[in-house]
Amino acid sequence: MADSQKHKIYIDEAEGIDETTQDGSESKPYKSLQFAYVQHEADAEYLVRKTAPVDPPEATEVSAPPEWQPAPKSGLKKAANYAASLKKKAARAEADAAKKKQEDQARAKIFEEAKKVGIEEDSSLPKAIKIRLDEKDPEKIKLRKGADDQERGTRVKVFGRVHRERKQKDVVFITLRDGYGFMQCVLTGQLIKTYDILTLARETSIELYGELYEVPPGAHAPENRELHVDYFVIHEGWKAAGGDEAITNRISKDTDHSILMDMRHLTLRGDVASSVLFVRDAVEFAFHQTYRETKLRKVSPPALVQTQVEGGATLFKFDYYGQDAFLTQSSQLYLETCLPSMGDVYCIEKSFRAEKSLTRRHLSEYTHVEAELDFITFSDLLDHLEHVMCRVLEITLADPIIAGYIKELNPEFKMPERPFKRMKYTDAIEWLNEHDILNEEGKPHAFGDDIAEAAERKMTDIINRPIFLTHFPVEIKAFYMPKDKDDSRLTESVDCLMPGVGEIVGGSMRIYKYDELMAAFKREGLDPAPYYWYTDQRKYGSSPHGGYGLGLERFLAWLCKQHTVRDCCLYPRYMGRCTP
Repeated sequence: MADSQKHKIYIDEAEGIDETTQDGSESKPYKSLQFAYVQHEADAEYLVRKTAPVDPPEATEVSAPPEWQPAPKSGLKKAANYAASLKKKAARAEADAAKKKQEDQARAKIFEEAKKVGIEEDSSLPKAIKIRLDEKDPEKIKLRKGADDQERGTRVKVFGRVHRERKQKDVVFITLRDGYGFMQCVLTGQLIKTYDILTLARETSIELYGELYEVPPGAHAPENRELHVDYFVIHEGWKAAGGDEAITNRISKDTDHSILMDMRHLTLRGDVASSVLFVRDAVEFAFHQTYRETKLRKVSPPALVQTQVEGGATLFKFDYYGQDAFLTQSSQLYLETCLPSMGDVYCIEKSFRAEKSLTRRHLSEYTHVEAELDFITFSDLLDHLEHVMCRVLEITLADPIIAGYIKELNPEFKMPERPFKRMKYTDAIEWLNEHDILNEEGKPHAFGDDIAEAAERKMTDIINRPIFLTHFPVEIKAFYMPKDKDDSRLTESVDCLMPGVGEIVGGSMRIYKYDELMAAFKREGLDPAPYYWYTDQRKYGSSPHGGYGLGLERFLAWLCKQHTVRDCCLYPRYMGRCTP
């Protein structure tokens, strides 16, 4: 067909629109040659109008629009190639869709046939005994060494969730998890032809029966054993979602951390999150055991209070039956009241800080390990702290399972070297300046600076060992801390710093003389009246005493090498998050 007889298609690069609502006429032109070509291809003559010129401000007449010009050959060639690529892409998509439809039909047919496959427990087999996945008593549980072994393995019944599954042509391997251990389970024969196994999704709860075997030489499995399954049951309500809703599609190692926090209830099922919580359980138990060994008594102070400990700026305030009240920042003051009757005491309770901070080591709600010790010196306090932390680690690592979790989480972990390095605040200021580590204002550190988290962590990481940072200035510490006998500018106070995390413990001696405490209240502008129950301790047989608070999540972040304390508690609470 001659060009003069071809249908004319107009492309106006300034005013056109690349929409199917356009028809390519002069009144409804397209914007691009490629889009126009896809709509009409070679059976058209393509006319292009370039961008209209801009009239200068002083112009009195509007310029005429540019003339329509035949599309350049190079442009037509590019448009033709683009249209061809779209056709190929559409053809591939159509072929893929047809293939998927065929596969879906075949799969649906297999599933329909699988629904007809029934299984029953073989009544001739020995009665199965119920065990947890971590049970391995050799008197109760015997393993068969192989099919040729004449002595059968114990037939057991186990419950758990599908942690992993791997399907092959004639066998399905399931790694089962029950919160106490793992077990490899092997399914063959009719079992793998059932609908439940063909559609098995991770996290499905399942009841499995079978005989326990040693794993073959060279193979690996939890406890070096596997369950050769002869029967299973997936009860109503036990199946986990599959397809787009499968847990592996909702969370993965590449999922954004904020989404993982939203999905915390599912993230907890993962290897890392659950391992940290197992270690947490062991560490908390170890604290209790250590305190029992050192004859500290456990108490449970209130969480609802009407007095502050660490400064009003970090208090969560609420209405308490018409009165102002707060969530506790620390149980320290209450622990001190127990010393006269109970001796040394401790608690492991929640504390709350309303700091508007989103650093990786801050939480609004955290677990506070606190203790108060009677008739001690500052040196005694440091010795006690060092013993407690090291003893907790010894007890925790004595459990081979927990030690295995820590090894996986923190392969480089080593028991801290004792004694801990002891460094006074004034020496730390000097050290920071010698190493050109500046304060928050970008200046060299000076006496009186509250050493910022970043600088403190740099120093700790470079020194790379636990540090007792002691004797902070009066102005930057709490009202109840006594002045150092040799330098009244300083307090008998301590922060324990750990590599990778920074401060995990804060402690001090406590002012025990009544007049000195009253002067401290006045200095800080605090009304002592609401603290009558605390100041009375100084009226009725006071004594030199001291204590500390340890952040359990920070301790765990150090031990388990977690980037943030948020991953070291069950459901973290921090600024902007109070869900799920």
